[in-house]
Amino acid sequence: MTARESIALLQRNMNASTIGQKHIVNRLIMGLLADGNMLIEGLPGLAKTRVVHSMANEIESNFSRIQFTPDLKPSDVMGEERKYTVDGKTEYKFHEGSIFGNIILADEVNRAPAKVQSAMLEAMEEKQVTIAGETHKLPKLFIVMATQNPIEQIGTYPLSEAQKDRFLMHIRIDYVDMESEFKMVKMVLEEKRHEKVEKKKIPQSLIFAAQDEVADIHVSDTMGRYMIELVFATRYPIRYSRQLGVMIDLGISPRGSLALSQCAKAHAWMKGKKEVDVEDVHAIIHDVFRHRIIISEHALTNNRTNDEIIDIILAQVPLPKEMAKGK
Repeated sequence: MTARESIALLQRNMNASTIGQKHIVNRLIMGLLADGNMLIEGLPGLAKTRVVHSMANEIESNFSRIQFTPDLKPSDVMGEERKYTVDGKTEYKFHEGSIFGNIILADEVNRAPAKVQSAMLEAMEEKQVTIAGETHKLPKLFIVMATQNPIEQIGTYPLSEAQKDRFLMHIRIDYVDMESEFKMVKMVLEEKRHEKVEKKKIPQSLIFAAQDEVADIHVSDTMGRYMIELVFATRYPIRYSRQLGVMIDLGISPRGSLALSQCAKAHAWMKGKKEVDVEDVHAIIHDVFRHRIIISEHALTNNRTNDEIIDIILAQVPLPKEMAKGK
């Protein structure tokens, strides 16, 4: 089985176990290919946990679910040095926390206190944790998929802008249509009646091979500059229009520029392309930008959303001449 065939199989099986959520499945696989962490937002009961679990079930991986609560401590997640007595001598050994896995489900991440959220930053960015001055490497295959509930804010600790910036994409999950929900209920009830059969899982080597192929997708200088201009439109909006200038307080960091390029390459690869084009950029820009743009009080007062502002940016930033001609 080739790397592309393995990803196609992963996508089919995940769609089969999470009916009606093809967009979410697509984005999670894209995050896996781009080797980035994902923030999933949606109401309770919309299969956020199930879709992440379905990915872990298809890949040879250690799945770790961390239920974030206000009383969670950094050591519960990262691990700690523990004291042991061996042959009368005192020794300290590192005991790994639940972060030491391949696919990490950080469930309701905004319910954890700031200390725990901050402890996650090094792990998400550097793929390592530092305990008692000693650095411990995380597995090569390591991706955090964090969920949060958009409506229950009592007892929560909102993620800081720095923390949100660590997420490659911010995905919003919504209700499925009636037919999909009917099929989903029927499928879950059938699962409870029948014992699950062990099946062959996709080896990590094929995931790494697919990531390498994504990294080789070409981005022309013209396309690269277009993506950077989209980012700069969030930093200097008044240059593009007065309308944008009053709606954005803070634009996107260089990490956002890199995320846009990585996701565009992953999208192009999944579409069977060799090179990133405008369609790839436009397809993923909302998921990459929505959690990074800080909109103004004026925009909030006028009920503007981040996604609407991104639409305005796409309309205001002109396509390069050669792209506009080909369109």
